[in-house]
Amino acid sequence: MVKHFRVDREEKYEIAEKWFLKDLEMIDGKEADTDNPYFDMHFHKVYSMEAYSCASKYTFARTLNKLNEMYLKKDLKIVNFDSTYLNDDSIWSSNNRDCLVLMRICFYASNLLCLSLCPLS
Repeated sequence: MVKHFRVDREEKYEIAEKWFLKDLEMIDGKEADTDNPYFDMHFHKVYSMEAYSCASKYTFARTLNKLNEMYLKKDLKIVNFDSTYLNDDSIWSSNNRDCLVLMRICFYASNLLCLSLCPLS
């Protein structure tokens, strides 16, 4: 884990914690249905984390999942995340998931707009 801070217009990074992926038992996204940057990482101890944004939280979870699949192939629990944005086999997966999430939101909004304009008989 790296801490980021600014000192007199200069960006600083400090290594705060180090863990091994093999020791990670579970990632808990806390709330899958809300735009929430908080999550817990379960090792021998539970570490509560805050990502820069919800999108970065999902990117971090996808990265850990990919690393696990490539190198460890162990059962890594990822809970309280929307699986649509974690799995590569979903229709919304690509290298630019954030743009696709925005497209999905626009699609739903346009559907709601169309439904609201339909006359009631």
